[in-house]
Amino acid sequence: MTTFLRESTIVFRRQIRMNLRNPAWVLIGVMQPILYLVLFGPLLKPLVAQFPGGADNPYTFLVPGLLVQLGLFGALFAGFSLIGEWREGVIEAERVTPASRTALLTGRLMRDMLQLLVQALILVVLGYLMGMRGSVIGVVLGILITMLIGGACAAASNALALTTKSEDVMAPLINMVMMPVLLLSGILLPMTLGPSWLQSLSDFMPFRWIVDAVRDTFSGDLASAQVLWGVLASLILAGLGTLWGTSVFRKENA
Repeated sequence: MTTFLRESTIVFRRQIRMNLRNPAWVLIGVMQPILYLVLFGPLLKPLVAQFPGGADNPYTFLVPGLLVQLGLFGALFAGFSLIGEWREGVIEAERVTPASRTALLTGRLMRDMLQLLVQALILVVLGYLMGMRGSVIGVVLGILITMLIGGACAAASNALALTTKSEDVMAPLINMVMMPVLLLSGILLPMTLGPSWLQSLSDFMPFRWIVDAVRDTFSGDLASAQVLWGVLASLILAGLGTLWGTSVFRKENA
C-alpha cells in the first residue's frame, strides 16, 4: 500500500505541474457553471414558487444542480489530456516502469478531484455571495457526493480516452451523453414542471437521484430517502467507473 501511494503521488505531482503550466483549463471548467449562475439564476426568480418543497430562493435550488453539472461534465472532459499524452508516448513510457498501472490512473484521478474541489468551492462561495441559503454540513456532504460522481466520470473519461485514442471520436460521444443527462437530471429545472412521460423517463436516470440528493443536503434534509438513493447511486457509479478505468489501464495493448 505504501508503494502504491508513493507511485500515485508521483503521477499526481506530474499532472499538477502540467496543469499549473496551463491553468486555462481550470478557468474554462469553472466559467460555465458560473455563467449559468449569473445569467440563469435571475430567470428562476418568478418560477421558484412553482418548485416542489416550497422553494423561495433560486440560488439554493440552482447551485446544487450546477455543482453536480460541474462534477459530471467537467470530469467527463478529463480524458482529453490523456489522449495527448498517449500520442506523445508518455503512457507507454510510464508502462515500462515498475509503477502499478492502477497508480497511473489513481494519480490522474487525484489531480481531477483536486481540480473539481477547487471549482466546487468557488461555485459555492459565489452562490452564498449571490444569496444562496444552505446548511454548512449539508453543503459539505453535497460536495462529497459531487466528488464521488466526479471521480466516476473522470475514471470513465480516462478509460474512454484510451479506448478511442481520438478527440474526434470522443467529443461527439460525450456530447451525445451530455444532452439527455442535462435535461433528464433536472439540473436547471425540476422535472415536475415537465409532462408526465418526461418525468417517468427521468426516474430511470441515476443522475437525477444524485441532483435531488445534493439539493436535499443543501436544504439541511440530510436523512431523506433521496439522499440515501443519491449516495448509493454515486457509490455504484464511482465503483463502476473506477473498475472500467483500471481495467483499461491494465491492458497490455490499451
